[in-house]
Amino acid sequence: MPNYQSSSVEAARKRVAGMLAEVRRDAGLFGHEVAARCGWNKSKVSRIENALTSPSDADIRAWCEACGALGQAADIVAASRNADSMYLEWKRLQRTGLRQLQESRVPLYERTRLLRSYASHVVPGLFQTPAYASALLSAIGRFHGAPDDTTEAVAARMARAHVLHDAAHRFTLLLEESVLRYQIGDATTTAGQLGHLLSAMSLPAVSLGIIPFAASKRGMWTLEAFNIFDDQRVHVELLTAQVTLTAPGEVGMYVKAWAELRELAVYGAEARALVSAAIDAVH
Repeated sequence: MPNYQSSSVEAARKRVAGMLAEVRRDAGLFGHEVAARCGWNKSKVSRIENALTSPSDADIRAWCEACGALGQAADIVAASRNADSMYLEWKRLQRTGLRQLQESRVPLYERTRLLRSYASHVVPGLFQTPAYASALLSAIGRFHGAPDDTTEAVAARMARAHVLHDAAHRFTLLLEESVLRYQIGDATTTAGQLGHLLSAMSLPAVSLGIIPFAASKRGMWTLEAFNIFDDQRVHVELLTAQVTLTAPGEVGMYVKAWAELRELAVYGAEARALVSAAIDAVH
């Protein structure tokens, strides 16, 4: 895993390492004995126990079998997979195409009551038009070498947006003004997307703020795109991966950053004027 400094990810991996170390100690074995029984180099046991190497499912089962604790393997495999899910490379998420990824997120969006989003590069998926989503997902799939299922992925993304019309949910979106000016697809696609944003701003469950280029006394710099789900988890979108943060301290940092970014944004008529100006610039 690339060196993304997240205490959530690190803590989850250390927990798995600790579980395996406990299994070994309970069996009364030394590390080199486990390595010999598994047919490994003895340094592999040390790397796993120090969370320097992430064990595969097969490694965990072999470890537990060597320690006479095969019954514990399932729980440790589950914990390991959970740790892995905190840092998921896009190439792994997209290996079967983009549709499945869109559909897999529906339950999370449906159970989230308050979603706070910040975007500095593109309009977030929930607020995209089919044409904009098609242009963007096509480019993403090409860049990451994913199977081409853009049409199905767009349909899944549009279906997911039904939550915007559910009164039980609230969506607060912050966009950097630059997002309004980046052209995804052709001019017609961009203008249509901006018009859709104007419509979305009128939805009862939606609050949309735009951070102007000329935001005065900017004390919060531009960040990577992120979503905060009910103060419980944060998804951070990197070029290579999605990082899921659940440690309260890390979630709190993103909540704090979002709150500071919110103070820079304009709303209502001022926000609409910025979107309208962007539409005029496209034509």
